[in-house]
Formats: sequence, structure tokens, C-alpha cells
Amino acid sequence: MALKFQSLFSRTVRSCTQKSERSVAIASSEIPMAADDSYRNARFTPLAAMADAFEELSAVMKAKGLDHDLDLKTFCDACSLVSVLFGCLGIAFKFAELEYVSKVSDLAEASQSYRTLNNILDFDKRNDSVRTPGSLSRNLRRVRQGLDLIRALFLNFLSSNDCCLKDAASSAYAKTCAPYHSWAVRTAAYAGMYALPTRDQLLLKLNETENSAEKEMIRYINASLPVIEYIDKLYISRHINLDW
Repeated sequence: MALKFQSLFSRTVRSCTQKSERSVAIASSEIPMAADDSYRNARFTPLAAMADAFEELSAVMKAKGLDHDLDLKTFCDACSLVSVLFGCLGIAFKFAELEYVSKVSDLAEASQSYRTLNNILDFDKRNDSVRTPGSLSRNLRRVRQGLDLIRALFLNFLSSNDCCLKDAASSAYAKTCAPYHSWAVRTAAYAGMYALPTRDQLLLKLNETENSAEKEMIRYINASLPVIEYIDKLYISRHINLDW
């Protein structure tokens, strides 16, 4: 049964607090977080909604293992919340927003016919259409790259209080998406990085402070990893490599 996600976003713009002097230890495993979770219940910002949704998915992965047959609609409901962040990044990530949103929309529509992520991989595998443009398996692969792009961006964003959004986004794109994009797309993407909002402007758009954004980003970083690994396993278990 699909999980229910809250998506009521606060529209109140708060002033940003001074930058924290603390640094965040970046690693491929989970990032430690303060034990006090009481602030979550009263927060309905875009970042909080993303973190909530992926923590629910992550909890399912951890409880039932990577062999669990993840519900497609539940997955799409969570992924749709990430679209808000792409929109906040402006024209620089417009290419990613358009591709990501359309792929999530296609998968959500397909959830009426295919109950789980396994179902769409099985169908395309039988029909030799996994890599075919427009296939659901290809769409899923692109959505997975979008989730990883945001995760890498957050990791870079939190690596230093002095890290500008342009550097964080450029590095994240180079690692997660650039290897699979054409020269034309890569050129347009890197050129657009100069139009990214500043660090403070992004926090304002997201209705976050440095401290609150750090908490929500860490939650997403930790919760999205098991989901990304689960999707990768779907392809690998069917002897489909990930170099595309």
C-alpha cells in the first residue's frame, strides 16, 4: 500500500541565520545527525517533505531488504517532491528539471498498469527495450540519476560553509550525470551554472536557514542512498550494466 506523504509547504520567508562554523564529515555511508527529532513534526518545507518521503522509503528498504518489491506509485510520490528543488535552482538546472519531471510523470502514469519497479524492468527485459528511449526502464534510470544528482549536490553544499552553489552543483553534475549526457547537453549545463542562485538565495527560496537546511539535507543524503542502491540492484540482478 502506498505510503502517504505530506506536501504542505510553508510560504513564510524567514531571514537566514549566520553561517555555522561546524563542518560536516562527508562519506559514502550515513552522516551522523543530532538525536533530537522533535523539530520535524512542525516543519513542512520542501526539504522536510523530501526528507520525510525518502526516510519512509528507506525504512521499507531496511526492514524488508533489497529483495523487496517496491511499489511504483509510492516511489513516484516520493520522487515528485524532489521536483521542487530542481525548480529552485533556476535556469541552470532547467534541463534536469524538465527531464526529471517528465520521467517521474511517465512512471506515475505507468503505475496504473505496473504495480512495482520490478514489473517495469521485467517487461522491458522481455521485450529487449530496457535502453530504448521512452521505455519505463530508461525513465527509471534517469530518475535515479536525478536523485543521485541532488544527493551529491547536498554533500558538496555541506562540505564547507564557504562552498558556493556553483561549485557544489558543477561537481555534483560532473560526477552523476555528465558521463551519460551528450556534448551539447554537458556544454549547456556547465554554461548554466553561472546563473545559479547564491547559497543564501537558495536557502531563502527553500524557506530554510543554514542550520535547518543542514538537518534536512543530511536526512535526505542518508535516506536516499538505500533507494538508489535498490534501483541499481534491479538492473544488476538482470545482468544490465549501468554505464548508460
